[in-house]
Amino acid sequence: MRTPAELLLELSFPQRCVLCHRFLGGEEHILCPDCVKNLPPAEKDLKRGEFFKRCVSVCSYEGRVREAIHRFKFKACSFYAEPFGRLMAQVLSRELAGQFDLVTYVPVGPLRFRLRGYDQARLLAEVVGRELEVPMLRTLTKIRNNAPQSSLLTAAARRANVQNVYRAVNRGQWAGKRLLLIDDVVTTGATLSEASRVLLSHGAKRVFCGTFAATPKP
Repeated sequence: MRTPAELLLELSFPQRCVLCHRFLGGEEHILCPDCVKNLPPAEKDLKRGEFFKRCVSVCSYEGRVREAIHRFKFKACSFYAEPFGRLMAQVLSRELAGQFDLVTYVPVGPLRFRLRGYDQARLLAEVVGRELEVPMLRTLTKIRNNAPQSSLLTAAARRANVQNVYRAVNRGQWAGKRLLLIDDVVTTGATLSEASRVLLSHGAKRVFCGTFAATPKP
């Protein structure tokens, strides 16, 4: 049951669906029912990249989803991590139940963090970990400010762009464990592949990946 203070906050600052901006009410905590029902489906069992066992995405990176992710990453809408992360947790609990011990994430570099003010993948990982009651741990740091993957047109260019940009951290806390690696979007799988390679080379037992969205097949 919501407290009087929470009810007053809802009346003063009513929540909106992050996709269609419709006002939410009652017990709606993620997206409006119509948007949840009409999320563009992601490709099943994504065969993009290597080193990780499987990648699971909630929906396809198009239309309102694409616009919302742009606001999440570039328009200071860090609070989108809550509805996105909750949806991810629902899908991941169904698709990868019991297959990972820790939740982690693909980190942004220091320059992008300063410009954005937050790491969107970390925010998603925190929500996923909380919802699934699985510890969330930082396992990687980004040591080079490479070009944005979205600016590169070919898979080969994307692979080269992320080569050797991550370094393992906190290894003693996750070596030998199965990791769930979180990011916002998967396109070619180059970023997830390189991050997974580093994790496996430093002792991770297995790596699974989860993203909110996946770009449609070409």
